Amino acid sequence: MASVRPLAGLRVALGGRGHASDYARQLLASLGAECEAKGDGESDEHPALAWRRSGLMALTGRAGGAARMCPVPLTACADGALAALAALGGGLRVAPGSGAALMGVRAQFAGLARQGAVSPGGTCRLLACRDGHIAINLARPDDWAMVPAWLESDDVPNWVTVAARVSDQPAAQLLERARLLGLAAAVSAAPTPRSWLELNLLGAPKAPRPRCAGDDRPLVVDLSSLWAGPLCGQLLRELGAHVIKVESSARPDGARRGPAAFFDLLNAGKASVQLDLASPTGRDRLRQLIERADIVIEASRPRALRQMGVAAEDWLAARAGRSWLSITGHGRRGDAADWVAFGDDAGVGAGLSELMHRATGERLICGDAIGDPLTGLHAALAAWASWRAGGGHLLALSLDAVLRHCVSFGAPRSDDALHERHARWTRVARSRRNIARAPLCFAPQSHARPLGADTAAVLSVLGVRAA
Repeated sequence: MASVRPLAGLRVALGGRGHASDYARQLLASLGAECEAKGDGESDEHPALAWRRSGLMALTGRAGGAARMCPVPLTACADGALAALAALGGGLRVAPGSGAALMGVRAQFAGLARQGAVSPGGTCRLLACRDGHIAINLARPDDWAMVPAWLESDDVPNWVTVAARVSDQPAAQLLERARLLGLAAAVSAAPTPRSWLELNLLGAPKAPRPRCAGDDRPLVVDLSSLWAGPLCGQLLRELGAHVIKVESSARPDGARRGPAAFFDLLNAGKASVQLDLASPTGRDRLRQLIERADIVIEASRPRALRQMGVAAEDWLAARAGRSWLSITGHGRRGDAADWVAFGDDAGVGAGLSELMHRATGERLICGDAIGDPLTGLHAALAAWASWRAGGGHLLALSLDAVLRHCVSFGAPRSDDALHERHARWTRVARSRRNIARAPLCFAPQSHARPLGADTAAVLSVLGVRAA
């Protein structure tokens, strides 16, 4: 992490004992906060029970085979990030396992199941290549059109042919070509740690703000889609922010095509604005909306917004107290800024599939798009920490960085320790015959607004005019 620590000198009360509480303290300390004990320090839920309760255990393993335990406490990272967020701002109903519950909620709504080396959603596959294994995620409608160029073959009509073509090619070459073509790919390798947040002070901060928004509600313009960014925006809304969801007319949020209950969970209560970003008028209105925001959430590759005349650095410098949150696949700097990632392939790249193979002997994709909810939770913590500290920050998170940070938290030091933990945690998870799902930290009280339902009203209230 950069040397900027927005919460330096802030004392935060945090209770609990165990993996989740330890992780919450680690996150808050990385932001500069000092944690003091709160209450009687009740024990956190065991990570193995949280893994099962969240539904992630049922999503991990071969179809028809045993449900598998993850030998690193990823659910504790989710619960810890949520506990840290709740300590900074009121309004969240944090119960044991409620952060972990967010990690399995999409699969619950969509009725997904474990498929071994195929993601529960079906778009990502972990394939054997000449010298290892590579995950390729063809999640977008246009991705299949790029597969012939990726494999340098015209005969790739389906996954069977893709697997055959991949099998005799080296992993590094496959990964390089996928990234050049804008495909989401990752090589399965041993995990290496990484800082979860890149944070820079680029604008002038205002005075620190109180724990709850109160009358000083930040205006959030949420330009993101799918899962991580919208989850972040919804958590900020629960903390008191006013959130405007902005979508392109040509490419609205793809989650609208999925389970309605999942889209409602992430977007109910947000105002919906639709803009034609292919037109000069639409781009000008986008710039005006962003100009009025206190917090911007975006999950684009940096050059995409720059091409529309929006630069985070300039926006931060123009007015004091703002916060810009950037969610990417691999980061904002260098070649990595152009690399694409989604939750499942990011999990493979962060080392989860390698750990699962070492623990079980099976090549598996872990959970469902596991990088998305973890990143959304961490993003909300970073954004609210910046807001409380007075803003001025460029907050950069990537699926890859958050996952590597989480995988490295409490990871076993040796294969013997890995095998022992996997066996012990599996016994813990199976020690109870019936186990109820943990409650979510928030639940929609209404449906998400139809696409563009609030465009005219929002533009009028904020004084956004046509060019």
